[in-house]
Amino acid sequence: MTATTLASPGFRPLAARTGLIGLALVVIAMVALFVGVRYALMLLIGLGFGVALEGFRFGFAGPWRAMILRREPAGILAQLLSIAVVACVAIPMLASHPQELTGAQAPIGFAMIGGAFVFGAAMQVVLGCGSGTLVNAGSGNPVGLLALPFFALGSFAGAYHLIWWTNLGALPILTLRGTPGLMITLVGLALVAAVLLWLGKPGSWRLPRRYVLAALTLAALAIANLVVAGQPWGVVYGLGLWAAKGVTALGADLSGSAFYAAVGSEERLNASVLTDYTSLTNFGMIAGAFGVAAWRSGGLSQPLPSYPARAWIVTIIAGLMLGYSSRLAFGCNVGAFFSGIGTGSLHGWVWFAAAFAGAFLGIRIRAVSGLEARP
Repeated sequence: MTATTLASPGFRPLAARTGLIGLALVVIAMVALFVGVRYALMLLIGLGFGVALEGFRFGFAGPWRAMILRREPAGILAQLLSIAVVACVAIPMLASHPQELTGAQAPIGFAMIGGAFVFGAAMQVVLGCGSGTLVNAGSGNPVGLLALPFFALGSFAGAYHLIWWTNLGALPILTLRGTPGLMITLVGLALVAAVLLWLGKPGSWRLPRRYVLAALTLAALAIANLVVAGQPWGVVYGLGLWAAKGVTALGADLSGSAFYAAVGSEERLNASVLTDYTSLTNFGMIAGAFGVAAWRSGGLSQPLPSYPARAWIVTIIAGLMLGYSSRLAFGCNVGAFFSGIGTGSLHGWVWFAAAFAGAFLGIRIRAVSGLEARP
């Protein structure tokens, strides 16, 4: 191979892409060698989430916005399809392996409902939920990059106050179990899909091929997440843990928080972040989205938007609200909506209704904040 060939325009992208794949494989191998195979698998699964979400240009906030503004339900229908596939596998597995697997189960309460409403609003402001903010940041989106650290701080603060909020009142954890629970879950998803199709514009029942592929890929990865980690796909806990580790490294004492003083939380704070399953999938999502964006020609060359100052301030506030409210709501679109319903928790359904209602407010806030023209 000549020097001219090595310097040719076609060789440089190939070399960069080969380098990306090689780097990912090296990192995964290092984690397997020094931390453990299970943790390396979680990083690999997270990488898959990031590649799928960015590669198929699929998410949660955008499809909700498309339904509200343009009566286009295809994206939400794909989300429901993915949840249904997960439920068909996860609910029976949880019933047959109760000692090894746990679902995304949480109580329905005042704080949970209010948190979900605020989260639904905030995610429409920055056009990114929990996974969406990670993917947006990984792909170089300036709004996602700014919102992510404040999301983590908000998640930390929400966890710090979580017990106080849940003491305001909550029902016991209600879960749909076994075959009857699976049937109820599938009927519920079908009813929601029917309502969306009824409200959608004519011809909206057709799902783009990439949506179907994204839904099935995410479902497969979510099931793998459950099998390998013993817990469902989540996002928010990992972000709060990063911030908690940061503030304790600066000398903060978290013993005043019932959440962080709990035995499990103390163990997580003292352990390596590479042994936290949620953190590993979050790292993988950021890296996977970065890899896809770098793979695309010009994918990382997004110019800085010419937003007014108030738009950036609103982005910071929305980032904090995303983190704080998602802790009160026991998760974001992934941990509460996707994994909650997919593992039979009734709080996932209530979360969906409250967050979708909040999305209407968030779309209006985004319009007046300077992030886009008023709809």
